[in-house]
Amino acid sequence: MARIAQQPVTGWKATAGSAAAVAAGLALVMGAAAPGNAASVQGTAGTRAVPNCGAAVTGPMSGATRANAAAGKHGTAGRETAPTTAATGNASQQLSYGLAPEAPLGLWSSSNVTLRTPVSKGTVRLDVTTQGFIADSLLIQRYDTKSGHWVDLDHQPTSDARPEKGTFSFPVSESASAGRPTTVALRVKAIDRPGRLTVTASVEDGHGHTYRAPARSTVVDRPTTTVKGWQRGASLVRGGAAKEFELTVKNTTKRAYPALNAGYFAYGQTGNRAVAPKDLVLQQYVPGRGWQRVSLVPGGCDPGMSAGLLPTAKSPLAPGTSAVYRMRLAVAGDAPLADVEAGVSVGTGDTSFYYGTLPFKIRGKQG
Repeated sequence: MARIAQQPVTGWKATAGSAAAVAAGLALVMGAAAPGNAASVQGTAGTRAVPNCGAAVTGPMSGATRANAAAGKHGTAGRETAPTTAATGNASQQLSYGLAPEAPLGLWSSSNVTLRTPVSKGTVRLDVTTQGFIADSLLIQRYDTKSGHWVDLDHQPTSDARPEKGTFSFPVSESASAGRPTTVALRVKAIDRPGRLTVTASVEDGHGHTYRAPARSTVVDRPTTTVKGWQRGASLVRGGAAKEFELTVKNTTKRAYPALNAGYFAYGQTGNRAVAPKDLVLQQYVPGRGWQRVSLVPGGCDPGMSAGLLPTAKSPLAPGTSAVYRMRLAVAGDAPLADVEAGVSVGTGDTSFYYGTLPFKIRGKQG
């Protein structure tokens, strides 16, 4: 199932409604998932989250969610661009494995295996060990030269007792040799939290022999995201002045982040009256245009709401550069008096790598 990158700005107790509000917010920013996949405020990364009518769901990614997150998997129209992959290892190694030194959240990172021994109806196996996130949240694909598509590797369910362990595999049949090595292009995407990934590759050659390659490790990181101007216990007065705050995303990785997107979400209820989009006035400052109204839309089957923020930086977001989102929020004069669970989310493509909570109380006019 989908998970969301969590990095709270201020603390609040998660309820069924607040979980759905988070899911609704990411549904607008990240897109819609297969029916029944909901986001979890307990987890940390999300692919195509959608509200589940107030229910927070946790657990390993389902096959449908894994398919949604695997952009470019087998079945897309037309052939994809073939990757350029050089052989790894040396002539004395029957099997070599390569992995990029950095795997930023939400981005595909290069990997490969090189065979220098004949393999007849064999199986390549990748045993992964994670630190900081669960192995079941990884996506690993290989490039199939016959179909011209990236296809998912076979993935064995993660044991509840060892969530940091996982196994990916694919069949192989090659007449490789030391003089004529064969390289299979792979790619890896992490969609959970930052941490570290270690992969040990092995191959069974179909004749009773198993060859192993040295383990390779990579750092899983993400851009640094901060929120300024929103304090714990914040409150807004009905019909009163707007409160200004700022979301900053700095790309502290060594990779450019394409399709950066950010969103705002909110959920509030008192008695039989839910806080509706008409009750909140969200604006964003756009250089050269000033303050612009950002439309909040209802969040599916839940009374929560969300809005996609306007882009503020060049795309892709280059390493070392930042995207700054200046916002201000006001409350309509006839809004209900309620505690509102709200926040911001940031992601790329169909993966969210951050959300922060910005709760507030709607109060009546003073004096």
